[in-house]
Amino acid sequence: MWSSNPPGEPITITTAADRDRPEWTAFVETHRDSMGYHSWKWREVFANAFGHDSVYLIARENHAIVGVLPLVQIKSVLFGRTLTSLPFVNYGGVLADCDDVARQLVEAAQAEARARRCSHVELRHTDARFPDLPCKQHKVSMRVQLEPDLWDRIDKKARNQVRKAQKSGLTVERGGGELIPEFYSVFARNMRDLGTPVYSRRLFDEVLTAFPDRARIHLVRLGREPVAAGITYTVGDVAQLPWASSIRSHHALCPNHLLYWDALEYAAERNCAVLDLGRSTPGEGTFKFKEQWSAHAVPLHWEYLMTTPGDLPNVSPANPKFQLAIALWQKLPLAVTLRVGPMIVRAIP
Repeated sequence: MWSSNPPGEPITITTAADRDRPEWTAFVETHRDSMGYHSWKWREVFANAFGHDSVYLIARENHAIVGVLPLVQIKSVLFGRTLTSLPFVNYGGVLADCDDVARQLVEAAQAEARARRCSHVELRHTDARFPDLPCKQHKVSMRVQLEPDLWDRIDKKARNQVRKAQKSGLTVERGGGELIPEFYSVFARNMRDLGTPVYSRRLFDEVLTAFPDRARIHLVRLGREPVAAGITYTVGDVAQLPWASSIRSHHALCPNHLLYWDALEYAAERNCAVLDLGRSTPGEGTFKFKEQWSAHAVPLHWEYLMTTPGDLPNVSPANPKFQLAIALWQKLPLAVTLRVGPMIVRAIP
């Protein structure tokens, strides 16, 4: 948690420009609360992959950066205008050296939202930062501590399924951008089967281009056919698995288990302390699957600055309003979802 700011020079809040990039990078790369998505390169990923405008706020004291808040604006016919920190990824929100700086950044974000006629600002924090703001705690982050006895701590059934996958002739390859076509073929099909519009392939092209040393593709094959795939993203001693998918028709061979075990081995090889398996809804299938890997749940706190009256936003697939659309989407030909999906999902943070 932050501490109070001692009396000193007044804090100034400005909108970051390209000339601020080196200082911004130096600040976020060394801040204790950074999860990697505050990187300036993610601003370029969001712009190039989705075409979204953004406003990156900088707090300075004595000309030195003491806090940042990256915000991405999304304009949607269905959901209106919003500012999110950060969309399409698990983490974002305020990075600040003290409470006073954090509060001033949030006040500046609210003013920016009003000026842009946005209905709200969404701050994706791990901890609750602002007790006076409405907060949703509908998601948790599932994290595995990477210790020498990890294999023994994994659920016995999961260990057996990893062995089954290895004995079934499945193989794993790790790589970079050259594996994107195969990764995307698995990812897009799985999203269709889940009833969820798929991101455009360009998102992953941009991520692998921007972070060639941090992002890695893990591809599970049966012969030459890709049957499971994921992307790890490593920052410091924390590796993350933000995207992972497998083909349902091959589930009996347990390719997803081999994928997750390879991600764990990779993180351990990089001397990471934690593998973050991404956010889940407690009690649902993905939550229970991740529990098998000795993952513990860390509650997430999404805090909101509302500029107009109304309920907190709910664009989750679990929202009953979307159940019919999901059922229909699952029946569409894959080629149709590949054309239409990216146009829809770019407006859903």
